[in-house]
Amino acid sequence: MTKKNTAYAQDELFEAILALKNTDECQQFFEDLCTITEISAMAQRWEVAKLLRSKKTFQEVVQATGASTTTISRVNRCLQYGSDGYNLVLDRLEETKKG
Repeated sequence: MTKKNTAYAQDELFEAILALKNTDECQQFFEDLCTITEISAMAQRWEVAKLLRSKKTFQEVVQATGASTTTISRVNRCLQYGSDGYNLVLDRLEETKKG
């Protein structure tokens, strides 16, 4: 796949994700799209992000998630210096909880 085709395919994938209406639809789509291992890895990184945002230490995150320190470091770098995707969604979820 060329770089241009890859970018187009990624855009189409993101549009497909945005078309999902609820968690059941998300589960169906991602179970078809990804392996169980891939979904578990993404869920683990999401949990790591939430714990790091709540100021848990690396050791606390390891104990809570079983994630490697390499994974925790990568997620931490994304939280600090990444594209702000984790923070964007975490902020939105916090706003939703507040009402």
